[in-house]
Amino acid sequence: MIELNQLRCFVAVAEELHFGRAAKRLFMTQPPLSRQIQLLEHALGVCLLERTNRHVSLTDPGRTFLRDARLILEFSEQAQATVKRVEKGEMGRLMMGFTAVSGYWQIPQIIALATQKLPDITLILKEMVSSAQLQALAARTLDIGFVRQPVPLFPLTYQRVLREPLCVALPPASPLAAKARLRLRDFAGLPFIMYSATEGKYFYDCVAGLFAGANVVPHYVQHCSQTHTILGLVRAGVGLAIVPDSARHLGFPGLEFRPLSHPDAIAEIYMAWRQDSDTPALSAFRQLVAAHSAAFLKKAADKKKADSQPDAS
Repeated sequence: MIELNQLRCFVAVAEELHFGRAAKRLFMTQPPLSRQIQLLEHALGVCLLERTNRHVSLTDPGRTFLRDARLILEFSEQAQATVKRVEKGEMGRLMMGFTAVSGYWQIPQIIALATQKLPDITLILKEMVSSAQLQALAARTLDIGFVRQPVPLFPLTYQRVLREPLCVALPPASPLAAKARLRLRDFAGLPFIMYSATEGKYFYDCVAGLFAGANVVPHYVQHCSQTHTILGLVRAGVGLAIVPDSARHLGFPGLEFRPLSHPDAIAEIYMAWRQDSDTPALSAFRQLVAAHSAAFLKKAADKKKADSQPDAS
């Protein structure tokens, strides 16, 4: 068996070509240094050094082995440094889930920030609905998720990280586009494209709750699960829709977007993870997202305060 300490001893002697100087460099005496070289040569079955009372030189096998010994020691040092960085959370790999709508704007911002601040943490992205993310977190196939609504499920922990207003998507040349802001009563009896009650449950519940609270009944013409499909139908003139503000970033030409005057017209995103996770990189990533979201949430709160009006129906 070849030991790393034997390689260090050999490299020191090979570079110094003097046992005394090599021993001093390694903070040891000459006899144990000579013993380590002998053990190494015995393990390899070759002579690495020619030594006399006044001279030390490398044999041909010694010169060849010196190159490899240096590489092994360098690799060993790199491995030690890497495992220490992983233990500190500075390196690693995270499986991250996110919903489709959050991928329009918020999640790309977080990924860009992590790429800049935590360049040695690799994020493996999984686009999944919130319920599937929670199941994956419970099964340990996800390290972290970004979900729309927290569900009590041990041992998951949640932290709200993003809030965005809901807005109105209008077809081209809609008469409602003349208004700077829209109220829920503006939708009464109008053709409306709604989220699916099953595949788009979060936004269905949000929008349906707003209409019920305002005692407004639009004319539901379609139910869809994906925001981009809803926007396509709006652009085609099929009806109006209420969508998260980040849908603006999809860049559908011809569409008009207007703010919705209601204090509860807000969509949220929660960061979810397991309390018992033993992945060091997770802590560093969560801290980064939390710091980023604090500024984002303050901006959203200020905007909500400025946009709120007494008559919200």
